[in-house]
Amino acid sequence: MAEIKQERRLGLLQATAINMTDMVGIGPFITLPMVISMMNGPYFLYAWLAGAVLSMVDAMVWSELGAAFPMAGGSYNFLKETYGKNGLGRLMSFLFVWQTMIQAPLVIASAAIGFAAYFSYLLPLTPIESKMMSGGIVICIVALLYRKIEDIGKISVLLWGAVILTLFWIIGGGLAHGNFLQPIRDVNNGITLNYAFVTAIGFASVKSVYSYLGYYNVCHLGGEIINPSKNIPRSMFLSIAGIAVLYLMMNVSVVSVIPWHVAKDSQFVISVFMQQLAGPTAAKVVTCLVLVVAFASVFSATLGYSRIPYAAAADGAFFKVFARLHPTGKFPYVSLLFLGGIAFVFSLLFKLSDVISAILAMRILIQFIAQSVGLILLRKVRSANDFPYKMPFFPWPVYLAILMWAGILISTGTTMVAGGLVAIVTGAVVYFIKAKLNKEWPFNAETQSN
Repeated sequence: MAEIKQERRLGLLQATAINMTDMVGIGPFITLPMVISMMNGPYFLYAWLAGAVLSMVDAMVWSELGAAFPMAGGSYNFLKETYGKNGLGRLMSFLFVWQTMIQAPLVIASAAIGFAAYFSYLLPLTPIESKMMSGGIVICIVALLYRKIEDIGKISVLLWGAVILTLFWIIGGGLAHGNFLQPIRDVNNGITLNYAFVTAIGFASVKSVYSYLGYYNVCHLGGEIINPSKNIPRSMFLSIAGIAVLYLMMNVSVVSVIPWHVAKDSQFVISVFMQQLAGPTAAKVVTCLVLVVAFASVFSATLGYSRIPYAAAADGAFFKVFARLHPTGKFPYVSLLFLGGIAFVFSLLFKLSDVISAILAMRILIQFIAQSVGLILLRKVRSANDFPYKMPFFPWPVYLAILMWAGILISTGTTMVAGGLVAIVTGAVVYFIKAKLNKEWPFNAETQSN
């Protein structure tokens, strides 16, 4: 039987659309009041700027690795290459897939739970009805993704259009009817650059960074991107720059109509904002658009994550069943169905407030910090020609990214940090048992010597 391979069918527009639809899910609409509440002042905009800066710096790391290793799986391949295919890289890449099998369904479930929570503005739901809706969203997403990649690219562009339309309407409402410049003039009112302010930025950035996550989704689809050495970095930087401008303008627009001290306590702040501007019908319409955006985010995130177990299995480092591609659509259907199934269960079990910090704590150590350190190690042993994209001022952006991610990790709280460490230790134990049984590194003298 001939091997089925993935094909490069996604261009820059589609890659950028996939990134942006993943980034702008339900996150910015539900975290907007959270960020204001944590900052407790008109200077809350700095938390959104901090999230943009961190994302842009970290995107330099992803761009170097994504352009050098444009394959399905993203960080799985990056960790394997940076720490050594026949050595520590085996453990690090396994740990990434291990935590992905937990945190990817958490990400998918968080967007589905957020969808159900925001839907209650239109029609109040009982707890059981809310769970049924979030589970149904996951099922619907899996059904839509069960098709060939070029069709998914078209769907992504359509959903991206809904994202942009929603944000532009919110921003336009503030420009037309609010005192749009006032929040910008007031941004430094009452600000004091002390330990309390830095601490508040740290805690608020946990929520704002959550709303930027997804700028690297294109790296998980590296094997399906046209001209990846250029389109992978470009799509990330375009996504972050565009989303940062839109987030800042949306926040300014909302608080130009609803004072920040009122907005911080509003569960449906966008709907309330539009109701105050244009009445209840407009509020319901914008609520529907927010729900479309949330749906688009789940769609994009699930698409990217489904490629990670596939990449590991195709490489012989994970269960072989996950390496199967659909015979006609050429997409990893086993991986898609498995992650969708776990996300469905999570959407029935957890609350949204439980998962945002957990998602970040699980990712930071193995994914963000570990691959940043790995890039520094890789740059020492590889030729400059192996990196089609090279970040400016290397290695300082990498050091800055590590420092900022460490700060975000601490801000998630000791419970979440402990949970992330438990997941890593458990994964390491499973790996070493598997390696012992299969005579893999470090129990294989041949791989140890390479």
